[in-house]
Amino acid sequence: MTTTAALRQAPSRPRRSGSSRLAVIADAWLPRLVLGPTVLASLVFVYGFIFLTGYLSLTESRLMPNFEYAGFDQYVALFEIDRWWVSAANLGIFGGLFIVFCLAIGLGMAVLLDQKIRAEGALRAIYMYPMALSFIVTGTAWKWILNPGLGLEKMVRDWGFTNFTFDWLVNSEMAIYTIVIAGVWQSSGFVMALFLAGLRGVDDSIIKAAMVDGASLPTIYLRIVIPALRPVFFSVLLVLAHIAIKSFDLVMALTSGGPGNASDVPAIFMYQFSFTRGQLGLGAASAMMMLATVLAVLVPLMYMETKGARHAR
Repeated sequence: MTTTAALRQAPSRPRRSGSSRLAVIADAWLPRLVLGPTVLASLVFVYGFIFLTGYLSLTESRLMPNFEYAGFDQYVALFEIDRWWVSAANLGIFGGLFIVFCLAIGLGMAVLLDQKIRAEGALRAIYMYPMALSFIVTGTAWKWILNPGLGLEKMVRDWGFTNFTFDWLVNSEMAIYTIVIAGVWQSSGFVMALFLAGLRGVDDSIIKAAMVDGASLPTIYLRIVIPALRPVFFSVLLVLAHIAIKSFDLVMALTSGGPGNASDVPAIFMYQFSFTRGQLGLGAASAMMMLATVLAVLVPLMYMETKGARHAR
């Protein structure tokens, strides 16, 4: 009787209601249902088309796709075209200068704003404003500014300096540097915002301790603050390299690859050979070389970042 009474008095385990079961099922499947279309679209429209482009580069496709395998003939033909090497050299010049100047200017502006100066919000908005514009607008605006008969050169000559010359836009040896100017103007504010966010994340106690020890402000930034921004440098390099390699609209709006082919870049080469010259296979081969360039930049950066993270642990 005692055991029976104890069992009757013991609290029974609450049964899971139907609503709680639905909640568990929803928690398990709702994220999959929400992310499923995005993942599927990425697989089809990103990786699927990368695979298709790679296969087309191994065919003799011209105006229309031709799926008959032809080996690496398109790559051999690509490397024999002088214009391709000109565009690759221009990409090296533009990409190198674009990344270096964006890093230097963006970091400098971020350090300046990190000093809690007056009108910081207004200056930050001014620096960030160019990033709100499209590259087409930026290219068009700088084309007006750098036009010898319309922009900077004409304005300075109207002031009385009749010997002043700034004809980079129409100079075949200097045209690529006009793209660097426009690209740096557009992207430096974005780099500044990333670095400023990183600077604001550095522990103030470390900086105060260094100041107590007698370290000067430049030394604090060079020895403590900037080395702590390694993840930010990784992100900035990745974004800037991606922007440089796929640059198309800025170049088309500013120089259209000219004068002649002096400011041609791989993206313009790929577009023109694929869609205006009826050389789809050759254009696909150039696109795959652009992808290889992206991977050549991305893989070492990711390796160094993951290696640094493992050593930090």
